[in-house]
Amino acid sequence: MTARWADPSCPRDERAESLLAEMTLEEKLAQLGSAWPGVERVGGDVAPMQDLFARHAGFASACKHGLGHLTRPFGTRPVEPADGTRRLAAFQRELIDGTRLGVPAIAHEECLTGFTAYRATVFPTALAWAAAFDTGLVERMAHAIGTSMRRVGVHQGLSPVLDVVRDYRWGRVEETLGEDPYLVAMTGTAYVRGLESAGIVATLKHFAGYSASRGARNHAPVSMGRREFADVILPPFETALRDGGARSVMNSYADVDGVPAGADPLLLTRLLRDEWGFQGTVVSDYWSIAFLRTMHRIAATDGDAGARALEAGIDVELPNTLCYGEPLAGLARSGVVPEELVDRAVRRVLRQKAELGLLDADFSPDGTGEEPIDLDPPAHRAVSRELAEKSIVLLGNRDGVLPLAPDTPSIALVGPCADDPNALFGCYSFPNHVLPHHPGHDNGIGTRSLLEALTAELPTAAVAYERGCTVTDFDRGGFEAAVGRARSADVCIAAVGDRAGLFGRGTSGEGCDVEDLALPGVQGELVDALLATGTPVVLLVVSGRPYALGAFKDRAAAVVQAFFPGEEGGPAVAGVLSGRVAPSGKLPVQIPRTPGGQPGTYLHPPLGGNSQGVSNLDPTPAYPFGHGLSYTAFAYEELRLSAAETPTDGQVEISCLVRNTGERPGAEVVQLYTADPVARLPRPVTQLTGFARVDLAVGEQRRITFRLHADRLSYTGPDMLRIVEPGEITVAVGSSSADIRLSGTVLLTGPVRTVGHERRLHTPVHID
Repeated sequence: MTARWADPSCPRDERAESLLAEMTLEEKLAQLGSAWPGVERVGGDVAPMQDLFARHAGFASACKHGLGHLTRPFGTRPVEPADGTRRLAAFQRELIDGTRLGVPAIAHEECLTGFTAYRATVFPTALAWAAAFDTGLVERMAHAIGTSMRRVGVHQGLSPVLDVVRDYRWGRVEETLGEDPYLVAMTGTAYVRGLESAGIVATLKHFAGYSASRGARNHAPVSMGRREFADVILPPFETALRDGGARSVMNSYADVDGVPAGADPLLLTRLLRDEWGFQGTVVSDYWSIAFLRTMHRIAATDGDAGARALEAGIDVELPNTLCYGEPLAGLARSGVVPEELVDRAVRRVLRQKAELGLLDADFSPDGTGEEPIDLDPPAHRAVSRELAEKSIVLLGNRDGVLPLAPDTPSIALVGPCADDPNALFGCYSFPNHVLPHHPGHDNGIGTRSLLEALTAELPTAAVAYERGCTVTDFDRGGFEAAVGRARSADVCIAAVGDRAGLFGRGTSGEGCDVEDLALPGVQGELVDALLATGTPVVLLVVSGRPYALGAFKDRAAAVVQAFFPGEEGGPAVAGVLSGRVAPSGKLPVQIPRTPGGQPGTYLHPPLGGNSQGVSNLDPTPAYPFGHGLSYTAFAYEELRLSAAETPTDGQVEISCLVRNTGERPGAEVVQLYTADPVARLPRPVTQLTGFARVDLAVGEQRRITFRLHADRLSYTGPDMLRIVEPGEITVAVGSSSADIRLSGTVLLTGPVRTVGHERRLHTPVHID
């Protein structure tokens, strides 16, 4: 007879309770732990302080009583997809056959720029998704990623990153979706929907405040008031949970105002569960529970750290079991830790396993068959290329040198990012994340560098390449040859930027924070030397963060920004340079003028900007948030407001015509901004409230209508309640935060209204 917990026809919660009742304390705690098979044999770090903790890893001992999670069975070392699938199935079979209850584990993997596995598609990095302003495409990408993961037996993905950028010097800017909470919320929610639609549990990270660390230093404390935390940091998580349906959350490493997120019951239980109603699992960031003892020093022993985390609301310890195993068992046996807290977390894990089919009596880990496994199929590459093309931002085209004329005789392609395929990849791509520790392996996917792609794109042009310098060192020995190439060419393309890596092995990525925003190494000097030749220079920045370009803005013939565009990034960039692709990306972050102008963000109150001479420093960026040019032109006309006033619980429609007035098709990202000129507390001078990406043929016009509910104008008031208050609101429509084409006002009437979790979180858009 099938046990009740193994019967898929029984309700999920009943199955979880039935299985929980059969478990010993050791079996319960096993469900809250994890194992990372093989990590102790990996050279270098693919996670923080791996060398300190990996010695504790060991699959055989970890699964004695069962196991909650299997950590990165594909993302630890290069393994052929079919071999990795069989290996994962063998781990699961060992759990099923070798433990008393036979419960499989949830297998999780990283999936920020695609499934982080050998031979899997490398998509653009998250900052590029945001630059595309195309949530539908991001959802399609995430679904594609999820299908690959599900195909090989993976159940949970550790993405997306919903940290709102507060300081561009932080190394993980490339992993984020930019500096605006609404853009982050909409793009991140689209990713969640796509991943979950493929049957993969999406994991929101890092909850919460991680990106606002002091000095932009990784893991550094966060000094942020509760109001800013509520209005800037939390909304993307709330939206992705409520509208996206994410089933897991990962805690932040950082402490906010002295309280580590991993030991904060107000954050992980009262807010997340009691107020927001979250029913899924909270998983620890890697070793963050042990960090409560070793880094935060708020626990004396591993058991104490486990007790603090469990009480706060962390259900599963990743990436292996240090604090939730025997150290916590001893405290539970002695009554120091109530077993009810253990049961609370185990219920959540078992419910999720029931949802994933892992408790079903007929579950088999061996169901993949003998069909070839292609983790980089043409359909995925097509999505990757489309997203790369839409994410590239034309910052400036001062001399109209772009697009390059088809008959351009000679092009000098100079710079360290010109002939390096890995320069197109983010930190969490498999080639940059894992393969540096496994010399002798190729990338496992076909990728054309910019040099290869541009040569194919412009077959009649003579493309001459010189590296000039590296990304990181200070060797200027290649300058002379590079300058010579530029001087003898009709056009010079200077391809500079970042090399993604981990923990200081790159210039962008986790643990790769910077002191200022000058181009790394001597690349800025190389650009200066190229500009001095008199040859028109197209400055191409391929990077994971925005760098200060004010010194080059008015000297370069054109400026292009690409945020790590992925495996199809070479052809995508070449297509924009040639004109085959009309650029349509918009900045999800500002481009600073000067290297030291941080911290800064467009989302600031009046005193955060150029405030009428009260400071000698001008924080005005080189290029503003939302900026991006095209090879065509767009006119904005006929602003219409459905009402001049609306109550504080009402709605107004804001619409305008957008017309392509240029000579070629193009896409425009129409942006809606609002401002509250007089409020109870200082409010941002402008804030993105809606956006729509619209494709327009030559001469075509369409009407864009935003349905703005008063809830979208709410903020955290003096008493820490979220309110909508009466008064005049400015509404503005334009091509960027600084390129406003049409504006008007709406009067909110009636009483101050308090809103909560059920408020409207997005602005619907209709395109006629």
